[in-house]
Amino acid sequence: MIRALWTAGTGMMAQQLNIDTIANNLSNVNTTGFKKMRMEFQDLLYQTIRSAGSSSYQGGMLPTGLQVGYGVRPSASTKVFTQGDFLQTDNSLDMVIEGDGFFQVQMPDGSIAYTRNGAFKVDADGRLVTSEGYLLQPEITIPAGTTEINIGSDGTISVVVAGETEAQQVGNLELAIFMNPSGLNNLGKGLYQQTDASGEPMAATPGTDGAGTVIQGYLEMSNVKVVEEMVNMIVAQRAYEINSKAIQAADEMLQTANNLRR
Repeated sequence: MIRALWTAGTGMMAQQLNIDTIANNLSNVNTTGFKKMRMEFQDLLYQTIRSAGSSSYQGGMLPTGLQVGYGVRPSASTKVFTQGDFLQTDNSLDMVIEGDGFFQVQMPDGSIAYTRNGAFKVDADGRLVTSEGYLLQPEITIPAGTTEINIGSDGTISVVVAGETEAQQVGNLELAIFMNPSGLNNLGKGLYQQTDASGEPMAATPGTDGAGTVIQGYLEMSNVKVVEEMVNMIVAQRAYEINSKAIQAADEMLQTANNLRR
């Protein structure tokens, strides 16, 4: 009976973490470039009381065994990198990646992080940076006096400077792709970090090697679907509730045994 208490308790703790993940998804429903997470679970070890295929008392072979499970545990939180909806901004420095691939930015410690958030700005030196001030890599500088910025689907960036009629190319975007993007480490602020599970980043020109094309004047919104998350929340809530009922039932059975009189 005590086994049932602990087993149902693991179910409640797992659903608490599931609700935490759903809440994080919902809180980022309007976060640019956000990718939703999905919790995965696995059953715990089993106590084998009688093995399948063992001999019965009559000398025959038992067709099935007798095992009792010890509950559940979270096994992974997987990032789902499906494409989010596009939001038209008409801002010449806003970019969206249609397909796979990540923008590369330089962190303050010199390391490279990866993001799907294409809301770039220009710093005091004319360099393209994120909202946090992290430099886009490879570094691209917009000349002073620029009146028009054009970004091609292949990542070429051209500008028109005041007093000139012809556009001049100032740089090319370079995207990074991973064999296993779900293995990237979340840093927050829409940034990801390479891990052994994600594999080494492969640099690619937009539109080649499956890196996706770049569209100017748009941003990629979160891929969270509110209705889907609400359904998941109801399922998690009911699973939490039914596990609490199992604890209550086990407690009542223990109380009945406790109240036995000779």
